[in-house]
Amino acid sequence: MTAVDSPAPDSLAAEAPAAEALASGPLMVPPFAVIPGAQVRRVLAGHEKQIVELVEATYRLHGAGDSVNPPSYFLRFPDRPASRIIALPASIGGELRVDGLKWISSFPENVAAGLPRASAVLILNDHDTGYPFACLESSIISATRTAASAALAADWLSRGRGGKRPARIGFFGVGLIARYIHTFLAATGWSFDEIGVHDLSAGSAAGFRGYLEQSAAQQSAAQQSGTQESGTGGRITVHDRAEDLIRSSDLVVFATVAGQPHVREVSWFEHNPLVLHVSLRDLAPEILLASANVVDDVEHCLKAGTSPHLAEQLTGNRDFLLGTLDDVIAGRVTLPADRPVVFSPFGLGVLDLAVGKYVYDEVARSGELHVIDEFFHELRRYG
Repeated sequence: MTAVDSPAPDSLAAEAPAAEALASGPLMVPPFAVIPGAQVRRVLAGHEKQIVELVEATYRLHGAGDSVNPPSYFLRFPDRPASRIIALPASIGGELRVDGLKWISSFPENVAAGLPRASAVLILNDHDTGYPFACLESSIISATRTAASAALAADWLSRGRGGKRPARIGFFGVGLIARYIHTFLAATGWSFDEIGVHDLSAGSAAGFRGYLEQSAAQQSAAQQSGTQESGTGGRITVHDRAEDLIRSSDLVVFATVAGQPHVREVSWFEHNPLVLHVSLRDLAPEILLASANVVDDVEHCLKAGTSPHLAEQLTGNRDFLLGTLDDVIAGRVTLPADRPVVFSPFGLGVLDLAVGKYVYDEVARSGELHVIDEFFHELRRYG
C-alpha cells in the first residue's frame, strides 16, 4: 500500500474535524451583516444585569481555558505618539463558539474637538468556515464590556472583603467610560452616600456632575413608580485635588487617558479602598506594591507599560499579584482587609466577542439584520 493509500496518523487527526463538519451538513458561507451603533445601543440599553452575567460567564470560560486570547497588537505612530489603534483577536468556546477581532482606536486629541476619544469596529467570524458574518460598531460594545467588568469586579471584590459594599465612590477621570461604569453600578443595585468627581478638565467635571444629577432624578422617579429598587444616589462633590477625592472614597474608579503614572502617594490609600484601575496606567508601582492586586489576565496585563507591568519591572517578579478576577470568583484567593485592593483589567477580546455575539443574536432574532447582499462574491474555486 502506498503512502497515498495510507494517510499518516497526523493527517487523519487533521481530517477529523472536517469530516465531523461534513457529517453535520454542508458548509455554507454565512450572510454578512452590518450592525450600526444605534442598533447596538438599543439592544444593550436596560440589559445591564444580563451583560454582567454574560461577562462573568465569559471570565469563567476563559479561566477554564475554553478560549483563545492572544496578545493585543498596538499600532503606534511616530508623528502622533499619543494616539494608537489596537487589534484584539480572540476566540471563545462554550455555547457562543465565535471568533473575531476588535479594531479600536484611541486618539486623545479628538476630545478637544468635541469628538469621542475612541472609535471601534468588531468583526465576528463563523466558527466553522472562518468567514466574517458581521461588522458591528464597537465603541459602545467596548464601553459596555469594560463597565460590566468593573461592576462585576466591584461586586466580587466587595464580597471577598466581608460583603459590605463601599458607601463612598470617587470617579477619577469622567469621560464616557466613567458614565458607563456609573450606569452599570446603578443598574446592578449599588447605592452611595457620597459621589466624588475629579477631572483635569473643569468642563468635564461639571458635565459629569450634571449627568449624575440627571441620573439621580431619573432614579428617584423610577423608585417612586416602583420600576427600580435602588440607585447610586448620594451627595455629589467635585474635588479640585486628586488627594481629596481618593482619601474621601471607599471605592475609587480610575478612568483616564493617562499614558504613565501620575498618582504616586501611597499614603493617600492608607484607608484601604477598593480601586478599579480601569485605565491601567494611573498608579505608581509603589502603590501597587503596597496593595493586593487582582487582574483580568496576568500575561495580558503585565505588558505595554501598564502600572502592573512597571511594578514587575521594578521588582523583577510577579509576587505582588494576588490572582485574577476568575480566581476571586472561584474562591481560589482570599482578599485582605488591611490593604488597598486594586483591580487592573487589561480588557480581553473574549469579552468583546461575547457582548458582540449577544447583540448580533438579538438583532437577528428581531428580524432587523441589515445584510449586505453578495458581500463575498468569489465563492467558486474555479469560477
